[in-house]
Amino acid sequence: MSYSTLKLAIEANMALLTLNRPEKRNALSPQLIEELMAALDAVEASSARVLILTGEGPAFCSGMDLEYLKGLAGQSAEQNLADARRTVRMFRRLWSYPKPVIAAVNGPALAGGCGIATLADFTIASEEAKFGYTEVRVGFMPALISAFLQMQVGEKVARDLLLSGRVFGATEGQALGLVTKVVPATQLLPAARELAATLLANSPGGLQATKRLLVHCSQTELIRRLELGVEESVAIRNTADFKEGLAAFLEKRKPKWSK
Repeated sequence: MSYSTLKLAIEANMALLTLNRPEKRNALSPQLIEELMAALDAVEASSARVLILTGEGPAFCSGMDLEYLKGLAGQSAEQNLADARRTVRMFRRLWSYPKPVIAAVNGPALAGGCGIATLADFTIASEEAKFGYTEVRVGFMPALISAFLQMQVGEKVARDLLLSGRVFGATEGQALGLVTKVVPATQLLPAARELAATLLANSPGGLQATKRLLVHCSQTELIRRLELGVEESVAIRNTADFKEGLAAFLEKRKPKWSK
C-alpha cells in the first residue's frame, strides 16, 4: 500500500513508521489516522517484531490539523460521534498493539500527538521535545487520552497535566514517568534502534504474551472510561466555549470565555 501522510519501512525484524506531513507539523487528519491504522495492520502482518514511530521534520505531531479544526464547530452530532470514535479506535489500537511500540519523539508532541506518545510502550525523546495535553486551552477537553494517562501517572499528576494544559519538556516528562529516556537529537533514532535490538533479543512469544496480559488486566475499566470520554467529547463540541476557543485559536487571539 502507498501512503500520502506517512512513510513505512520494514527492515527485517524492525519497522520504522514516520508521520510525514512536516509542512503541517505532522498534524492529525482523518486521512492520516486511516493510513496509520492501515500501516499498523501491515506491520502486524509483517516479519517486524518491534515498531518505531517518529515524525518527519522538527515536530513529532502537533495535534489536530487546522483545516480539519475549522469544520469541527459546524459538524452534526453524528459526525462528531464518528470523529470521536475514530480517535478512540486509533488510541486503543496503539495501546493494545501486540508488538512493542517505541515512540521516538523528535519535537513537539501536543494534544492528540501527545496522546500518541503516551500510548507507546516506550517513549524516547530528544532534548528538544515538548509535550502537552493542551485541549483545555482552546475550549476542548482531553476526554479520550485521560483514561490512559490516569492509569499511567495516577490521578494527581493527571489532574495537573490535563487541567492546566501546560506544555512541559522531555526531562520533566521523564520525571513524571511518561518518557523512558531523553537523548540528544542526533541520538534519537540510534537510541530507539538500540532499544529495539534489546527487545528483539527477547522471546517473541514472551513479549506478545506479556503485552496481552497487561492489556487484559485493565481493558474492562478502560473501555468503560473511553465510552464516557466519547460522550463528553461529543457534548463539549456543542458548547459556546468550544466554538469560541476554536475561533480564537484559528484567529490567533485570546479567547473570550463565557461566564
